[in-house]
Amino acid sequence: MSFALLALRESAPPLRIAQSSVRYARREAGSADQRNEYIRRALYPSNIRNKEVPIGSWRPGVGARLQRAIPSVQAHETIERAWFLHQRHVRRRRFAELERKHQCMQRAMEVLKQISPKLYKEANVEEDPRARSPEEVEVGKTLRGAEKKALESRIRGLFPRELRVPTDTPSRDGWNYDWKPVYPRV
Repeated sequence: MSFALLALRESAPPLRIAQSSVRYARREAGSADQRNEYIRRALYPSNIRNKEVPIGSWRPGVGARLQRAIPSVQAHETIERAWFLHQRHVRRRRFAELERKHQCMQRAMEVLKQISPKLYKEANVEEDPRARSPEEVEVGKTLRGAEKKALESRIRGLFPRELRVPTDTPSRDGWNYDWKPVYPRV
């Protein structure tokens, strides 16, 4: 960034030369129908931008504004170093917070291991999300169509897909009192 600022100070700002495309070349002045020209301009807008884009991807005056706000390269580099230092401090604080949470979780797991080894083992069991219990397999044999597909695509531990998102207002159709889950809970 500082190199760009230094280059801006040393070189004169380039002159903008309007480059019009061939499709915008004017025809003879006696053209009777202007509608075609309006349609052409609507369908094929100009390639040259005359104003700043709100998202900040094209900002022609940023170099001049920077020079007015920060007159020296040393001041700009000092500000950059201070910003990077601030970012480093924020990053270290976040890492320390994550480290603290991890330590608390490790301590809680150790306490659980001392209090109840059975619960500790149950909490740390690796579960295959595709594995099905014998009851689920039996229920799956009785289902057909979309219900069977919903049962097969369900991954244990994830939010159920058939459950509706809670909203502030009820649906237009009202409450479905006859709704039953795709498969009975086992």
